[in-house]
Amino acid sequence: MGRRGIDIDKLALDLILNDNIDEKKAVARKIKGLAYKKGIFPASINGFYLARGRGETANDFTVPAINLRVLTYDLARAIFRAAKKINAGCFIFEIAKSEMGYTNQPPVEYTAVILAAAIREEWSGPVFIQGDHFQVNAKNFKLDPEKELDNIRTIILQAIEAGFYNIDIDSSTVVDLEKKDIKKQQRSNYESCAKLTNFIRQHQPKGIEVSVGGEIGEVGEKNSTVEDLEAFMSGFNSKIRKGRVGMSKVSIQTGTSHGGVLLSDGTMARVKLDFETLRTLSKEAREKYGMAGAVQHGASTLPSDAFGKFPEVGTAEVHLATEFQNMVYESAHFPEELKARIYEWLNKNVSGERKPGQTDEQFIYGARKKALGPFKKEIMGLSQEIRDAIAKDIEARFEFLFEKLNVKNTRDAVLKHTVLKRVIHRKPKSHSAVDMSGEGAD
Repeated sequence: MGRRGIDIDKLALDLILNDNIDEKKAVARKIKGLAYKKGIFPASINGFYLARGRGETANDFTVPAINLRVLTYDLARAIFRAAKKINAGCFIFEIAKSEMGYTNQPPVEYTAVILAAAIREEWSGPVFIQGDHFQVNAKNFKLDPEKELDNIRTIILQAIEAGFYNIDIDSSTVVDLEKKDIKKQQRSNYESCAKLTNFIRQHQPKGIEVSVGGEIGEVGEKNSTVEDLEAFMSGFNSKIRKGRVGMSKVSIQTGTSHGGVLLSDGTMARVKLDFETLRTLSKEAREKYGMAGAVQHGASTLPSDAFGKFPEVGTAEVHLATEFQNMVYESAHFPEELKARIYEWLNKNVSGERKPGQTDEQFIYGARKKALGPFKKEIMGLSQEIRDAIAKDIEARFEFLFEKLNVKNTRDAVLKHTVLKRVIHRKPKSHSAVDMSGEGAD
């Protein structure tokens, strides 16, 4: 129960299950108002990251950025509990642009659900909510670059309005490896990233500097190099408007893939992760460009013994997603009858995504994230007892990851370098009234 007898569990459920976007926004505003009253603030991690870049914080931890695709309220509560046990302050809740679609979690809902979880677990202080992989579609970009960037600008506006004060731009999809010159390879990437960063700076709330991340190598492609970073950063910095803050971190490719790879025998493919690339590029990002360091994507399905290496090599941030979705599906508490219906739905509705030669298990593993939106209400409609049991098991995993990533006792440093500000967003009258170029006046 919240303040004055408000049932925060019921509010969160009302928000999640309501299909009317206007009613959803009304509930979200109520939750955000309650959060502010309790000293809970959506916040930017930018100040903390730039302090790390200046050497004003320790460099022996890695910030977990956790994508919650399912049971978001219950798992967010588990994350806050795990953090409170070790006085952790630097952890991020995130959701990718693509995930918003297939999990049916628009930004306004995602932020409010996280804040409701913070209220429920009696958290206080900053809550970092991040737009992950605001990704440029390479095919669309080739046909009409500005139209595709406008699509990203639209979701940026929605995200900032909802309280996402951390945004990862992924224009690495337009890196052109066919060009011999590295600067030319990165040109469309850094120009697009700079345009979107300038746009974010124009529309961020007064008094809050949104944390912006860029990406120099697409996950699953060739490993990133110092030369890639230098080419990207020199071009990016030349395109950022004078006096504007640039990026706080940079994502690189080191040999991972999103979601991991399930082999035909049912085991996960062993990933050869290049930790030395992480070490080298993190050091370069801090010492030459003042950023927190490099970011590792596609890490949740790595072997458990890999996670302690991330802080050892100075990795700034690690993104974790698929493992928690897998733990929900594979939980002994998840009803087999519901799982069977989900898998039947996938075979009927997503079969076109099946790749030649895939086993049934491989197809289901790769496709089952697509059922989280259609079955969202049924999964959230599970009894509180079942949801609590699933969340308790995953909470133990959060505790393990927080320990290995060494975020214990980081709360004081986070509070020292983080702005806590109540924000009232006033939506533009229309999109036509907004400068969508990212290059106009403030």
